[in-house]
Amino acid sequence: MSAAAARARPADAAPAGPWFVALLRGVNVGGRNPIRMPELVDCFRDGGYGNVSTVLQSGNVLFRADGVTASRLEADVEAILERRFEAPLLVVVRSRDELARTIDAAPADHGSARLRSDVFFLKRPLTAEQALAEMPELREGVDAVAPGPGAIYFSRVAAHATKTRIQRFMALPVFQQMTVRTWRTVIRVHDKLDAASGASGADGR
Repeated sequence: MSAAAARARPADAAPAGPWFVALLRGVNVGGRNPIRMPELVDCFRDGGYGNVSTVLQSGNVLFRADGVTASRLEADVEAILERRFEAPLLVVVRSRDELARTIDAAPADHGSARLRSDVFFLKRPLTAEQALAEMPELREGVDAVAPGPGAIYFSRVAAHATKTRIQRFMALPVFQQMTVRTWRTVIRVHDKLDAASGASGADGR
């Protein structure tokens, strides 16, 4: 669908299709890439995507799209965002089911009160095995990592969080091909996706 057609369509008139979340890298972090969430919603709507909304201020965009894969959506959304905001932004897209699988596969204690837990979402075609192959030695007894579907689970013991060595990994080029969300944010995004898809009917899978 063309941008002109999308603009001509009422904001609540949306194409049927599966639900996705676009996770933008480095938005509204430390004063870099400041983007207002209403502008982001308008950008996605102009791109022809339906039922667009955001979760928090860190660039988590829920939307529907029909007849397109998540990997194709990553490229399409990046192009739309660069045209609108005149800056390249890395985007990781996950379907509702893909996000659920990532949550289900997390280590049993991920997100527990004793840990500060994150998910590093990997941009295709990067795999968890490839990313972990470049992981430097972390702090024993503090840091923990594990592979997941399209992600790496990272946690550090909350009481010793300042002793983490994850910054060594974040300084590597491979880290530029992923975006990080706290476990709490991941759960919140998943819950919003579930609520939205349930309200939209059975084809919001």
